[in-house]
Amino acid sequence: MWKGKTVSVVISSYRERNSIREVIDGYFATGVVDEVIAVDNNAEAGSNGEIQQTRARLITEERQGQGFGLRAGMREAKGQYVILSEGDGTYDPYDISKFLAYGEDFPVVLGTRTNTSLIGPDSGMFLLRRIADELEGRLIEMLFFTNRLTDIGCTYKLLRREVVERLDTKWQTGDSHFITEVTLQVAARKILFVEIPVAFKKRIGVSSVTENFFNITKWGVKLLVFILSFWVRWISGGIR
Repeated sequence: MWKGKTVSVVISSYRERNSIREVIDGYFATGVVDEVIAVDNNAEAGSNGEIQQTRARLITEERQGQGFGLRAGMREAKGQYVILSEGDGTYDPYDISKFLAYGEDFPVVLGTRTNTSLIGPDSGMFLLRRIADELEGRLIEMLFFTNRLTDIGCTYKLLRREVVERLDTKWQTGDSHFITEVTLQVAARKILFVEIPVAFKKRIGVSSVTENFFNITKWGVKLLVFILSFWVRWISGGIR
């Protein structure tokens, strides 16, 4: 609990068997988290056993995709503040205090992994990736006339309960584009938000996406198309 308000953390589980228990325990260790919703999104064998050794509540989402997993977890979360995170050890549970502090004044708080002083070795957040994130963030700024954005791919976010409920039926995607869609939906609906720097560490285990130049470039192009198509739907009245 944070200053009398309940706090939920939502994590979608897929390939985090070797890290998810430590991550969940880390959030409870902060002393401010009331519940962790861990979503089995067709997770690798052994993941649920790790989760069941924690205080987290385990639910299942069979539709494959990080977005579907997080959406299911957000619907189940009871907290007045809902935090989205990862189970792979890349984010620091203790950064949650920064989100909650800003959450007192902003309905949405977005993390950014682009501050070089907070980027750990071998985290995969190399220069090209940071540049791509910042350029596409600037594009969203211009298209939606919103405030500064430097990272459109950071899962670590806070949404107040009223924002979660407002957006529950508005989501357009269930894959990993969902992380960017959260930012787009917030910007399109003129919901007040702020972006804050967070620590970003090396992932524990193997990613489902190989982070090399080719894949990062391909991913950046896909996100660009997604942003522009969302904007076209928005200006044509398709996003309400």
